[in-house]
Amino acid sequence: MTSPARALAGTVLTALAVAACAVAPLTSSAASPAAIQLPPTGAVLDYQLGAAYTPPSGVNLVTRDSTASPASGMYSICYVNGFQTQPADRDVWLNQRGHLILKGSNGKPVIDPNWPDEFLLDTSTSAKRSELAGIIGATIDTCANKGFKAVEVDNLDSYLRSKGKLSVNNNLAYAKLLADRTHNRGLAIGQKNSAEQTARARSEVGFDFAVSEECHRWEECASYSDVYGDHVMDIEYTDDLRGTFEDVCNDPDTPATTTLRDRYLVAPGNSAYAFDHC
Repeated sequence: MTSPARALAGTVLTALAVAACAVAPLTSSAASPAAIQLPPTGAVLDYQLGAAYTPPSGVNLVTRDSTASPASGMYSICYVNGFQTQPADRDVWLNQRGHLILKGSNGKPVIDPNWPDEFLLDTSTSAKRSELAGIIGATIDTCANKGFKAVEVDNLDSYLRSKGKLSVNNNLAYAKLLADRTHNRGLAIGQKNSAEQTARARSEVGFDFAVSEECHRWEECASYSDVYGDHVMDIEYTDDLRGTFEDVCNDPDTPATTTLRDRYLVAPGNSAYAFDHC
């Protein structure tokens, strides 16, 4: 599942060992393992894709969009939409990078049905994957230059919305290029959602940790923790809980780093704002 919060960042901010064992980062040869710092386990996460603001007291882990700056004094993760276009960049992709947008049998761009302002990127060939990795890699470089410690790459599951034109192998091969770029810059990289691909994402791509939206709601949390151990963080949303948030936190499968947010991740002061944590 992917939340509306994921796509909102592009429009608001551009104008974000297995089981209980500690998981060592998988790194490329260009960066020493010591240079890559994984997110703290058992942390209190604030998920700020909709707006960047001063984190509440007690927070020590923050995710923000790549167009924002890291949160001062705490571990910050940079959100990157790796497999689809951001709404604010629509014209750039259409006018300058049209050959990298996936096209349907009618010749028109394939869109995310839940987000019609987002085009799927065409990962179907090695040449296109390499070119895309250069473009998205520049965003990863921006995250590194700003001082983020890690990136999370969204929409690994775009092949499921590709009308059969992309395969999971296409996306995993492309994700490997992004992981290598990230590790070369000394950053950790997180798998975002796609619980069904967790084992391959870890072993073949080299993701270091996992970020899930609503793994409790969809009963997927163990799929991540079985592979990433304690290096899993989850965001649940107030409008679609399975039970109460107390039930979420009391479930032994729920990651220790689990945060409750409003669906659109608005800033404090907005009547829709919600924040809590296990």
